[in-house]
Parts: sequence; C-alpha cells; structure tokens
Amino acid sequence: MASDSARVVGLVAGSHLVNHAYLILLPPAFPFLASDFAVSTAQLGLAVGVLGAVVTALQLPLGYVSDTYSRRLVLGLSLVVGAIGCAMAALAPSFEWLLLAQVVMGIGVAGHHPAHYPLLSAATEESKRGRAYSVHGFTGAIGLAAPFAVVPLATLLGYDWRVAFGAVAAAGALYAVGCLAAFRSVPRHITHPPNHKPLPRPADISAGHLNGVAERVAGGVRAQVQGFRATPVIPVLTALWFVNSVAAWGVRTYAPTLLADGYGLDPATASLVGSAMLGVGALFILVGGYLTDGLGALTTMLTGYGVLVALAAGLATTALPLVLAVGAVLVLSSTVDVSRPARSMLTDAASARGDVGKNFALMTIGISAGGAVAPPVFGFLIERVGVDTAFYGVAATALVAFGLAVGVRAVGLGSATETAAAAD
Repeated sequence: MASDSARVVGLVAGSHLVNHAYLILLPPAFPFLASDFAVSTAQLGLAVGVLGAVVTALQLPLGYVSDTYSRRLVLGLSLVVGAIGCAMAALAPSFEWLLLAQVVMGIGVAGHHPAHYPLLSAATEESKRGRAYSVHGFTGAIGLAAPFAVVPLATLLGYDWRVAFGAVAAAGALYAVGCLAAFRSVPRHITHPPNHKPLPRPADISAGHLNGVAERVAGGVRAQVQGFRATPVIPVLTALWFVNSVAAWGVRTYAPTLLADGYGLDPATASLVGSAMLGVGALFILVGGYLTDGLGALTTMLTGYGVLVALAAGLATTALPLVLAVGAVLVLSSTVDVSRPARSMLTDAASARGDVGKNFALMTIGISAGGAVAPPVFGFLIERVGVDTAFYGVAATALVAFGLAVGVRAVGLGSATETAAAAD
C-alpha cells in the first residue's frame, strides 16, 4: 500500500503541474498575442476568463462522473483533452480560434480537481494526507510558474509564442501517456469509488439516461444549498475562496504587465520575474503548512492578506524604485499561497466526513469562478484606467478577503481552529 500511495501522489502531483500550466498558458504571451491578433488586453483577459468559466460550469458534472464511475477516467480525459486544447492554441490562426482552444483546454482542466482529491484521499492514510495535499499544492504552483518561464525562454532562443505553447502541449501529451500507463497497475479501490457503477455503453445512452444524470446532479446541488442553513461557515468559506481566487488571478495574470507598463521593465524580463514569483509562491505553500500548524489557520490567513493589501497598494503607486518593485512582485503571490493550507484545513474542519468531497468541489467552484471573473475585469480596468488603478483593485479585493477571514471567526470556526493550534 505504501508504494501505491507514493506512486499515486507522484502521478497526481504531476497531473496538477500539467493542468496548471494549461490554466495560465496565455498571460506570459499577452504582448505577443495582442500584436499578432490585433486585440486588447481586455480581450485577452476575456480569453483567460473563458477557460475559468468552462472549468466552473463542469465541476459538478465531472465530480459526479468521478464519484459514480471512475476517477481514472476523469483524470485521463483531463490530461488528453487539455493537451489537445493546448495544441490548438499553439496553432491558432485567429483570436476566435484561440477562444475555442481555451474552451477545449477548460474542458480538460475542469476534470483535474474532481479526479485528484478523491485519488489522493483513497491512496493515503489520514495521518499522511496533509503532506500529500501539500505536495499536490506545491506542484500546482510550479505548473502556474512554468509558462512564465517557457515563453520568455523560447523568445530568448529566437522562437515565438507558438513554439512555447507547442512545447507545453507536447510535454503534456507525453505526460498523459506515461501517467495513464502507470495508473493501469494502481489498485481498483483507488482508481474507482466504492460501489462504482459500470460505464454505460454508447448504445445504452439515451435522452432519458442523460436526463436522469442531470436530475441527480441538480438534486445534489439543491441538497448542498439546503445544507448551508445547518453549516453557515461553508458559504462564508466559499465566498473567501472566490475572493481569494480573484486576488490571486489579478496577481498571476497582470504582475508582469505592471512591471512592464508601470515600471518600464522589458516584457521578457517581466515574464521571468512573474515565473520566479510563482516559484517563490510554491515554496510558501509548504511554509504555510507549518505556519498553520504552529500559529493557527486564521492568523496565517490574516497575515497573508494584510501583507498583500500593503504590497499591492504600494506597487500600484508605480513610484517604487525598480529594484524594490521587482522584490515586491517576487513575494506578491506568496501572500496568497501561504494561506492555502489554512483554507483547506478550515474547509476540512467545517465538513462532516460524508461531505468533504462535495464541500471541496464547492470551494473549487469558488476558485474557478474567480479565475473566470478576474482576468477580464482587471484587463478592462487596465485598458480604461491603467495598470496602477487595477492593482489598487487587487489591494481592495485582498481587503475583502481579510474581512471574510474575520467572518470565519464570527461564525465560530476560526476560533476553534486557533484554540486547537494553541493547544498543540
């Protein structure tokens, strides 16, 4: 079992890296895409938001497939469809084609959380599950950083953004083949849910069958909404994950734009700084686990959001010396990432054991919705009022997240987790 656990954690962690590279493929190439397709920053932000909207819409349906039929099936669809969408982006002859590629990538990316969390939970002992989620989060953050390194590297080598996107697609396709081959020997009790149903044959799929699936999914959503009354902290946490995601996407998508347009840094160098920022953030996910265990979840979150407010507002002035601005951007993502284990712990603590999967699916919808909203909204602000004002918007969003974290204490969960941490 120990070897199966390590293998599953490693394979799922690799899938997280690949999917997150697809998730943020476009932002490092914004200057080149804007020039080649004659589109605005707001339009490119909309393209990123399209992917987030597709991911949001498909969370519950793919969660149903994973929980009813096969986790491995959803994982495979995620990796294969994501690679196809990435290849379509590399070959896009027009902006409209790029939007279609984002839809296809979104269909692929949508499956990774509904497959990942159940696989990790089934493969790991409860006493080691926190470390498994930490590894999962770390590789996901590395995946977010990867395109910010690949695009400028391709530029430095004399290639264009299409080669960079193609390289990501090729790497993702190769990983899909290797990962799915390795999963063939993973025990069925890990790759499939308990009492799983056999996959319907194509000949058995009818309008009535599809309607039945839709009704079961809708029933699950209704039950989840009704459960809010009994567990008020869940809607507060969902709102927190959404607002946190808005702030995070504002930082991830437009920090290089801020350095280039606001501080005059070369765009390729600004992209490299963005990549380094996300790499530093990945390390701080691991740091956040230790801080959460030592200081408590609420203290960790409030500290992270407070620092984000200060840094984003300071950068928005565009008055910092360039060296200080680069240094501030390098740690900007960390202020969000450090609280990731804390948010996960609070969600777990608020959930009955039979609701952990559903509640994390709800949090994922909050994350994905933030990814759908933030890029076009901040892109619009950059077009209309400038990148500096947009980053005042990031600071304001972080301030809302700070308030919601205080709200978690108000509904009783935060104080309980702080007491537990103090007792430890």
